[in-house]
Amino acid sequence: MVSSYLLRLADSARRSSSKVERRGDGLSGRKSTKIEDTKMTQEKNVNGVNVEQLFSTIEQIKEKPEIAQFKFRASNKWIAGTNNRATISDFYGAGQEDSSRDPMNFEIDEPPVLCGRNLGANPVEYLLVALSGCLTTSLVAHSAARGIEIRKVESRYEGDLDLRGFLGISEDVPVGYENIRVYFKIEADISEDKKEELIKMAQKYSPVFNTIAKPIPVSVQLDKD
Repeated sequence: MVSSYLLRLADSARRSSSKVERRGDGLSGRKSTKIEDTKMTQEKNVNGVNVEQLFSTIEQIKEKPEIAQFKFRASNKWIAGTNNRATISDFYGAGQEDSSRDPMNFEIDEPPVLCGRNLGANPVEYLLVALSGCLTTSLVAHSAARGIEIRKVESRYEGDLDLRGFLGISEDVPVGYENIRVYFKIEADISEDKKEELIKMAQKYSPVFNTIAKPIPVSVQLDKD
Protein backbone atom coordinates (compact mmCIF):
# COMPACT_ATOMS: atom_id res chain seq x y z
CA MET A 1 0.00 0.00 0.00
CA VAL A 2 2.82 2.39 0.87
CA SER A 3 4.67 1.59 -2.35
CA SER A 4 1.65 2.14 -4.61
CA TYR A 5 0.90 5.40 -2.82
CA LEU A 6 4.46 6.63 -3.35
CA LEU A 7 4.29 5.53 -6.97
CA ARG A 8 1.25 7.72 -7.66
CA LEU A 9 2.93 10.63 -5.91
CA ALA A 10 6.13 10.33 -7.91
CA ASP A 11 4.24 9.86 -11.18
CA SER A 12 2.37 13.10 -10.54
CA ALA A 13 5.64 14.88 -9.85
CA ARG A 14 7.13 13.67 -13.11
CA ARG A 15 4.13 14.91 -15.05
CA SER A 16 4.33 18.36 -13.45
CA SER A 17 8.09 18.86 -13.86
CA SER A 18 9.88 18.67 -17.21
CA LYS A 19 13.25 19.42 -15.63
CA VAL A 20 13.61 16.10 -13.85
CA GLU A 21 14.76 12.94 -15.62
CA ARG A 22 14.81 9.51 -14.09
CA ARG A 23 17.58 7.01 -14.67
CA GLY A 24 17.89 3.39 -13.55
CA ASP A 25 19.19 4.00 -10.03
CA GLY A 26 18.07 7.53 -9.25
CA LEU A 27 17.79 10.99 -10.79
CA SER A 28 20.31 12.22 -13.33
CA GLY A 29 22.52 15.17 -12.52
CA ARG A 30 21.77 15.17 -8.78
CA LYS A 31 23.91 14.30 -5.79
CA SER A 32 22.63 11.67 -3.38
CA THR A 33 21.03 12.88 -0.18
CA LYS A 34 21.95 11.76 3.33
CA ILE A 35 18.96 9.47 3.45
CA GLU A 36 20.09 7.91 0.17
CA ASP A 37 23.60 7.44 1.51
CA THR A 38 22.19 5.37 4.38
CA LYS A 39 20.56 2.96 1.91
CA MET A 40 23.20 1.48 -0.37
CA THR A 41 22.15 -2.19 -0.27
CA GLN A 42 21.16 -4.24 -3.29
CA GLU A 43 17.51 -4.70 -2.30
CA LYS A 44 14.96 -2.44 -3.94
CA ASN A 45 12.23 -3.53 -1.51
CA VAL A 46 12.70 -3.50 2.25
CA ASN A 47 9.87 -4.34 4.65
CA GLY A 48 7.50 -4.33 1.68
CA VAL A 49 8.43 -0.74 0.83
CA ASN A 50 9.83 0.10 -2.60
CA VAL A 51 12.88 2.00 -1.39
CA GLU A 52 13.97 3.11 -4.84
CA GLN A 53 10.53 4.64 -5.33
CA LEU A 54 10.72 6.25 -1.89
CA PHE A 55 13.98 8.01 -2.72
CA SER A 56 12.63 9.04 -6.12
CA THR A 57 9.55 10.53 -4.45
CA ILE A 58 11.72 12.51 -2.04
CA GLU A 59 13.65 13.99 -4.94
CA GLN A 60 10.48 14.79 -6.88
CA ILE A 61 9.01 16.64 -3.90
CA LYS A 62 12.23 18.62 -3.50
CA GLU A 63 11.84 19.70 -7.12
CA LYS A 64 8.12 20.48 -6.82
CA PRO A 65 7.26 21.11 -3.11
CA GLU A 66 3.61 21.90 -3.94
CA ILE A 67 2.83 18.24 -4.68
CA ALA A 68 3.50 17.44 -1.02
CA GLN A 69 0.27 19.23 -0.06
CA PHE A 70 -2.53 16.80 0.80
CA LYS A 71 -6.10 17.17 2.05
CA PHE A 72 -7.79 14.16 3.62
CA ARG A 73 -11.54 14.00 4.23
CA ALA A 74 -14.12 12.07 6.20
CA SER A 75 -17.89 12.28 6.55
CA ASN A 76 -20.21 11.04 9.28
CA LYS A 77 -23.90 10.17 9.54
CA TRP A 78 -25.79 9.55 12.76
CA ILE A 79 -27.74 6.26 12.74
CA ALA A 80 -29.43 5.95 16.16
CA GLY A 81 -28.53 6.36 19.80
CA THR A 82 -24.74 6.31 20.15
CA ASN A 83 -24.34 4.60 16.77
CA ASN A 84 -23.03 6.62 13.83
CA ARG A 85 -21.15 5.76 10.65
CA ALA A 86 -18.05 7.45 9.25
CA THR A 87 -17.08 7.19 5.60
CA ILE A 88 -13.75 7.80 3.87
CA SER A 89 -13.32 7.91 0.11
CA ASP A 90 -11.67 10.62 -1.97
CA PHE A 91 -8.80 12.91 -1.05
CA TYR A 92 -6.59 15.57 -2.66
CA GLY A 93 -2.89 14.88 -3.08
CA ALA A 94 0.05 15.03 -5.48
CA GLY A 95 -1.60 17.96 -7.26
CA GLN A 96 -4.90 16.29 -8.07
CA GLU A 97 -8.12 14.80 -6.71
CA ASP A 98 -7.96 11.05 -6.08
CA SER A 99 -11.21 9.07 -6.11
CA SER A 100 -9.68 5.75 -7.13
CA ARG A 101 -10.74 3.78 -4.07
CA ASP A 102 -14.16 2.53 -3.03
CA PRO A 103 -15.78 4.22 0.01
CA MET A 104 -14.78 2.69 3.35
CA ASN A 105 -17.28 2.72 6.22
CA PHE A 106 -16.39 2.72 9.89
CA GLU A 107 -19.12 1.77 12.34
CA ILE A 108 -18.96 3.76 15.58
CA ASP A 109 -20.82 2.96 18.79
CA GLU A 110 -20.38 2.58 22.53
CA PRO A 111 -20.47 -0.49 24.78
CA PRO A 112 -23.68 -1.11 26.77
CA VAL A 113 -22.12 0.33 29.92
CA LEU A 114 -21.95 3.63 28.00
CA CYS A 115 -25.51 3.37 26.63
CA GLY A 116 -24.48 1.76 23.35
CA ARG A 117 -25.03 -1.60 21.62
CA ASN A 118 -21.47 -2.61 20.72
CA LEU A 119 -22.06 -2.02 17.00
CA GLY A 120 -18.52 -0.70 16.60
CA ALA A 121 -15.52 0.70 18.41
CA ASN A 122 -16.04 4.02 20.15
CA PRO A 123 -14.38 7.26 18.98
CA VAL A 124 -11.60 7.27 21.57
CA GLU A 125 -10.72 3.70 20.58
CA TYR A 126 -10.54 4.76 16.94
CA LEU A 127 -8.10 7.45 18.05
CA LEU A 128 -5.84 4.73 19.45
CA VAL A 129 -6.26 2.73 16.23
CA ALA A 130 -5.26 5.75 14.12
CA LEU A 131 -2.22 6.31 16.34
CA SER A 132 -1.22 2.66 16.07
CA GLY A 133 -1.42 2.65 12.29
CA CYS A 134 0.49 5.88 11.86
CA LEU A 135 3.30 5.01 14.27
CA THR A 136 3.71 1.57 12.71
CA THR A 137 3.73 2.91 9.14
CA SER A 138 6.25 5.61 10.07
CA LEU A 139 8.51 3.12 11.84
CA VAL A 140 8.46 0.60 8.97
CA ALA A 141 8.90 3.13 6.16
CA HIS A 142 11.79 4.99 7.79
CA SER A 143 13.43 1.70 8.78
CA ALA A 144 13.26 0.65 5.14
CA ALA A 145 14.89 3.93 4.09
CA ARG A 146 17.77 3.10 6.41
CA GLY A 147 18.04 -0.43 5.04
CA ILE A 148 16.89 -2.03 8.31
CA GLU A 149 14.93 -5.21 7.71
CA ILE A 150 12.19 -5.87 10.23
CA ARG A 151 10.67 -9.32 10.70
CA LYS A 152 7.84 -8.35 13.02
CA VAL A 153 6.34 -5.28 14.70
CA GLU A 154 3.59 -5.38 17.30
CA SER A 155 2.31 -2.63 19.56
CA ARG A 156 -0.37 -2.07 22.17
CA TYR A 157 -2.08 1.12 23.31
CA GLU A 158 -3.75 2.28 26.52
CA GLY A 159 -5.46 5.55 27.28
CA ASP A 160 -6.84 6.85 30.59
CA LEU A 161 -10.11 8.78 30.41
CA ASP A 162 -12.29 10.08 33.25
CA LEU A 163 -15.96 10.24 32.17
CA ARG A 164 -16.71 13.06 34.59
CA GLY A 165 -15.30 15.44 32.00
CA PHE A 166 -17.44 14.11 29.13
CA LEU A 167 -20.59 14.04 31.30
CA GLY A 168 -20.07 17.59 32.53
CA ILE A 169 -19.91 16.51 36.17
CA SER A 170 -16.64 18.30 36.91
CA GLU A 171 -14.99 21.23 35.17
CA ASP A 172 -11.70 20.21 36.75
CA VAL A 173 -11.52 16.91 34.86
CA PRO A 174 -10.17 16.85 31.28
CA VAL A 175 -12.77 15.87 28.68
CA GLY A 176 -10.28 13.83 26.64
CA TYR A 177 -7.55 11.34 27.41
CA GLU A 178 -5.40 12.27 30.38
CA ASN A 179 -2.49 10.23 29.03
CA ILE A 180 -1.74 7.57 26.43
CA ARG A 181 0.83 4.78 26.70
CA VAL A 182 2.33 2.89 23.76
CA TYR A 183 4.38 -0.31 23.93
CA PHE A 184 6.32 -1.69 20.94
CA LYS A 185 7.80 -5.13 20.25
CA ILE A 186 10.24 -5.24 17.34
CA GLU A 187 11.91 -8.31 15.86
CA ALA A 188 14.99 -7.36 13.85
CA ASP A 189 18.72 -8.06 13.79
CA ILE A 190 19.60 -4.82 15.54
CA SER A 191 20.49 -3.83 19.10
CA GLU A 192 17.99 -2.72 21.73
CA ASP A 193 19.37 0.81 21.42
CA LYS A 194 18.66 0.77 17.69
CA LYS A 195 15.12 -0.40 18.37
CA GLU A 196 14.67 2.51 20.75
CA GLU A 197 15.94 4.83 18.00
CA LEU A 198 13.35 3.43 15.60
CA ILE A 199 10.57 4.09 18.10
CA LYS A 200 11.74 7.68 18.56
CA MET A 201 11.94 8.08 14.79
CA ALA A 202 8.37 6.78 14.45
CA GLN A 203 7.19 9.45 16.90
CA LYS A 204 9.12 12.18 15.12
CA TYR A 205 7.63 11.45 11.69
CA SER A 206 4.11 10.25 12.59
CA PRO A 207 1.44 12.82 11.59
CA VAL A 208 -1.12 11.36 13.99
CA PHE A 209 1.31 11.28 16.93
CA ASN A 210 2.29 14.88 16.33
CA THR A 211 -1.34 15.98 15.91
CA ILE A 212 -2.12 14.49 19.33
CA ALA A 213 1.08 15.43 21.15
CA LYS A 214 1.20 18.92 19.63
CA PRO A 215 -2.47 19.90 19.26
CA ILE A 216 -3.49 21.91 16.20
CA PRO A 217 -6.44 24.32 15.75
CA VAL A 218 -9.69 22.48 15.00
CA SER A 219 -12.57 24.48 13.52
CA VAL A 220 -16.11 23.17 14.16
CA GLN A 221 -19.05 25.07 12.71
CA LEU A 222 -22.57 24.73 11.32
CA ASP A 223 -22.58 23.70 7.66
CA LYS A 224 -25.03 26.06 5.94
CA ASP A 225 -24.65 24.68 2.42
